[in-house]
Amino acid sequence: MKILFAASEAAPFAKTGGLADVAGSLPPALAALGHDVRVIIPRYRQVDPKTFNYKQVATLIVPLGTWKERCDVFESNRANGVTVYFIQKDIFYDRPELYGTPKADYPDNAERFIFFSRAVLELCRVMNFTPDIVHCNDWQTGLIPLYLKKFYQEGGPLQHAKTVFTVHNLGYQGLFHQADLRLTGFGWDVFTPEGIEFWGKLNFLKAGLVYSDLITTVSKTYSREIQTPEYGQGLEGVLVKRAADLYGIVNGIDYQEYDPTHDPVIAKTFSVSRLAGKTTCGQALRKITGLPASDNPLIGMVTRLADQKGLDILTEALPKIMALGAQLVILGTGDEKYQKILAANASRYRNKMRVLLQYNDTLAKNIYAGCDLFLMPSRYEPCGLGQMIALRYGAVPVVRKTGGLIDTVEECNPKTGRGTGFLFEEYSAVALVACLRRALDVYRDRKRWKALMQNGMKQNFSWEQSAKEYVKLYRKAMGKR
Repeated sequence: MKILFAASEAAPFAKTGGLADVAGSLPPALAALGHDVRVIIPRYRQVDPKTFNYKQVATLIVPLGTWKERCDVFESNRANGVTVYFIQKDIFYDRPELYGTPKADYPDNAERFIFFSRAVLELCRVMNFTPDIVHCNDWQTGLIPLYLKKFYQEGGPLQHAKTVFTVHNLGYQGLFHQADLRLTGFGWDVFTPEGIEFWGKLNFLKAGLVYSDLITTVSKTYSREIQTPEYGQGLEGVLVKRAADLYGIVNGIDYQEYDPTHDPVIAKTFSVSRLAGKTTCGQALRKITGLPASDNPLIGMVTRLADQKGLDILTEALPKIMALGAQLVILGTGDEKYQKILAANASRYRNKMRVLLQYNDTLAKNIYAGCDLFLMPSRYEPCGLGQMIALRYGAVPVVRKTGGLIDTVEECNPKTGRGTGFLFEEYSAVALVACLRRALDVYRDRKRWKALMQNGMKQNFSWEQSAKEYVKLYRKAMGKR
């Protein structure tokens, strides 16, 4: 099977979040099953030729509104069997960040990703690549299924291609002024409630939901949640209408990238049967962050600082969390208000709390390896990768009962010894603190805590099984008329 995987970011080239991890690790898992998989992303400033080896292979002429724009295509052949294409258009992608500054999105994001979506399909025509499946991801590629149906299926290499559209986070929809429709090349016939119109605006993500052959999202629970008013972000009606074509497949993680038995960046390697190195990693994390040495439990967070991630209830709960006697390390960037609140609290609780306002993979791995508990109090969480990485590194997740967190963390039962973490349901600071208290009660019993850590480390959230599920869906899409 030939699969073209279109995304706005992919690890290790350019990354802001979990989409990049998926685009970096699912395609190699599909290639390992014997499929021809190619990834296509914009060539951002971060995709440095000194770091990544690639070569120019084509030039495209891409329609944009009533005119045409030229761009170059570069190719990198990865050792994992996946070919990666980069669309180079400096006026759109040679910028400090991928989507915007900390204060606002780039004002021309509609034009940037209209251009990218059309370039994805023009690449197939120029390179004579005939994909069976075009796998699109999030709003930045939401127009591709519509372009395919409108302009590319009367002949040529894409006439039989089918589309699978994956929603990684329904909260980000790509909403733009209706005047931007002129850039797409579509007529006003698609700007309807049944098409891509959403309360008077263009909705790129809705285009993917309406026009793709099949829809997936990144956990089974989230696939059900988004069909309700509470989680549907205004699109629940569209999703209910397409419920027969909507599937939930939990994300995986790269078990070679996240491996505490061989990880070169953590202080000491360890395994499920040799846990001594975990203690050394905890000591090293305190030293790296400047926290004083302590035998108290260490709580870690690697997160985007946003309401979705539960930062409102976390900041409200901080005084009571600090009173529990634990230490807390938070790594991440995001909303300016949370950066200020967390920095102020870190100053107030100098011996108990550190806040690192950055994103750094090495630091992140040291937090996973060094912390005893890993906190994810999310308002909603389509899948979440942090809890899976934490389990891999023997950090016990404390999470809210939502989305993919339900699908990947099992409540600890101290009597039976079953379970891998702790969950709370009510979205409140009170429920968060109560859940942490439950976890710390078990932590004090070192024998039970060790068994709980080992339960988590024995879980398997590699991409192998999920990749097989995607292949089944691809075949189902290919069978649709």
